[in-house]
Amino acid sequence: MMKKFLRLCLILIASYTASAQADAYKIEHLEPSFWWTGMQNQSLQLLVHGPHIAELEPALSYPGVRLASVQRVANSNYLFLNLVIADDALPGKFDLVFRRGEQVLTYSYALLAREKGSAQRKGFSSADVVLNLMPDRFANGDPANDSVPQLREKADRRNPGGRHGGDIEGMRQHLDYLAALGYTALWPTPLLESDQAEYSYHGYATTNHYRIDARYGSNADYQRLVAQAKAQGILMIQDVVLNHIGSGHWWMRDLPTPDWITHGGKFSGTQHHRLAVQDPYAAKADRENFVTGWFEPNMPDLNQRNPLLANYLIQNTIWWIEYAGLNGIRVDTYGYSDAAFLTDWSRAVMAEYPRLNMVGEEWSSNPNVVSHWQRGKVNFDGYVSHMPGMIDFPVHEALRRALGDERGSLTSLYEMLALDYLYPEPRKLMLFEGNHDVPRLYSVLNEDESLTRMALVFLLTAPRIPQLYYGTEILMTSPKERDDAAARLDFPGGWAGDKVNAFTGAGLSSAQKSAQAFLTKLMNWRKTQSVIHEGKFLHFAPEDGTYVYFRYNDQKKLMVVLNHSKKATRLATARFAEMLAGANTGIDALSGATVSLKEAIQLPARSATILELAP
Repeated sequence: MMKKFLRLCLILIASYTASAQADAYKIEHLEPSFWWTGMQNQSLQLLVHGPHIAELEPALSYPGVRLASVQRVANSNYLFLNLVIADDALPGKFDLVFRRGEQVLTYSYALLAREKGSAQRKGFSSADVVLNLMPDRFANGDPANDSVPQLREKADRRNPGGRHGGDIEGMRQHLDYLAALGYTALWPTPLLESDQAEYSYHGYATTNHYRIDARYGSNADYQRLVAQAKAQGILMIQDVVLNHIGSGHWWMRDLPTPDWITHGGKFSGTQHHRLAVQDPYAAKADRENFVTGWFEPNMPDLNQRNPLLANYLIQNTIWWIEYAGLNGIRVDTYGYSDAAFLTDWSRAVMAEYPRLNMVGEEWSSNPNVVSHWQRGKVNFDGYVSHMPGMIDFPVHEALRRALGDERGSLTSLYEMLALDYLYPEPRKLMLFEGNHDVPRLYSVLNEDESLTRMALVFLLTAPRIPQLYYGTEILMTSPKERDDAAARLDFPGGWAGDKVNAFTGAGLSSAQKSAQAFLTKLMNWRKTQSVIHEGKFLHFAPEDGTYVYFRYNDQKKLMVVLNHSKKATRLATARFAEMLAGANTGIDALSGATVSLKEAIQLPARSATILELAP
C-alpha cells in the first residue's frame, strides 16, 4: 500500500511540475517586434526569448511569408526564427504560433507598408551643416520624465556626471532655433535605453536596442521629432553603437550563447592598439585585444563573429532607419568592431538604402588609418568596406593645432588637406570643430574670438561635411584638457529658471551675441552656395601666415583667405592669377563690401575673408 501511495505522489508531483513548466511558457522579448514588406533583403531573423521557449515548435501561415528554418542555441530560453518574405507579400498581420502538446502561445506579428520612396531616401551631404548635441544637456522639455521608476539612475542636475533631464521634447521645442541658426542635420548622442546605475546620460551603454530611453521620451516621440525636424529642413542622424552594450542590458541576465560577449562575458580591457588592425607586422594578440577588449567593466564587448548577433545588429540598424525615417547614421568606436562584420553591416545597410550616408568614428590623427575604412579604398590587405564616410579626425586636429598653438602654422592644415588622395571620397568625410568627447573650440583657441571665427570659416568652406557642437555659437568653454563633464554643460535656457537663455538671447554677453549672429549669417549664407556644396577645391601653400584657397565650379568662384598673423597684412594677388584671371573685384560674402583684386588685398589681423568673385 505504501509503495502505491509513493508512486501516486511521484506521478502527481511530475504532473504538477510539467504543468507548472508549461504554464510558465511566455514570450518576454521578440525582436524585431514588426517589419516591413518590400525590403531589398527578403530574409528576416526573429529573436524570441522566454522561459524554455526552445521546447516549443513555431509555425505561421500567411501568404508570401515562409518560416524557412528554426535555430536553437545552448540556452533553451531562446529561439531564432528565419523567415522569408516574398516580394509580393502584402502588409498585414499574422500569428506566430508556438506549440508544445496542448500548450499554445501566439504572437500577432505585423508587416507594415514602407513609406513611398523609403529605399531611395537621400542622406546628409556636404550641402548640410550637422549639429552634434547631448540630449540630456540641451533642453528639458518635459520635466515629468526626468526620473522614471523602472530605470535606475534618477535626475540630479547638481551632479556633473549625472542625468540632468534634457529630452526629446526639449529638442523638438527648439527646432526653430536650430533651423534659424542654419543647421540642416541633427546628430544627437544615443537615445536608446541606457539603464545603468551611473553615467547613463551619455547613452553609449545600451540596455535595450529597440527602446528609446524613457527619460528622453518614447519611440513615438522620437518618430515625431524626426518628422517635425524634416518639416523644418533638418535631417536626423542616429548615433549607433555596434561595439559594446551596457552591463544593464537584459541580455546580460540571460545570454543567448556563451560567446555572445567577448572573453566569456568577463571583463578584459582593450589597450587601444588601433594600428594593430592594419599593421602588417602586428601580433595576433594585439589585434585580438583591440577588437575584443572591453572599454570598461560596465561596457561588455559584443562578439560580432557570432552570426546570430551580427545579424541582430544589422537588422536593428535597418529597423531604426525605416521606423524613424532617418537620413544618416554615425557609428561610435567604428574600428573596434570585428572588421569582417563591419563589411557585412555596411554592405547590408547600403543595399537597403543606396543613397543614405553614414560616417564612422576612427579616432586617429593619421589619414592612412581613417581612409582604410572608407568605401572604395584599395587596401594593401584586401580589406573591402562599404562605409560611405568617416569622421575627419586628422584635419580636425590639424586645424586646432594650427590656430590654437602659439607655434602653430597654417602649413600643417594645408599639408593635411594635401593628403586627400588617400581617401576615395574626401567630401564624404565629416569635419568637426568640436564634439562631446573633446575640449571646446573656443577654449582650445585661448578664448580668442578672431581665431574662433577663422576656424568656423574654414570648417564651413572646406571640401567636407561640416559638423559643429552645441554651444559653439555662444562661445561655451571648458578646460583645454579633456574633461567630459565640463565640455558637456547644460545649454543655457534649456531649463526653467535659467538666468541665461541662449534661445532668446537673454543674459548673453555682447561677445556671445556677436558670435551667435556671426555664425547664423555664415551658415545661412552657406545654404545658398552650391559652389561649396559641390564645387572643386584648389589651394595655395601658406606664406607669411596667410592661407588662400578657392571653391569653384562653372558658374562661380569663391576666394577664402585666412590670415593667422597678429598684424594686418597686405596680400599681393599676382600669385593667384590662375584663379583670379578676369576677376577685378570680389564681394565680401559677410559684409557685402566690394574688394579690389587688382594688386593686393588688405587683411585685418587674425581674420578670415570670403570673397565672391565678380568679373
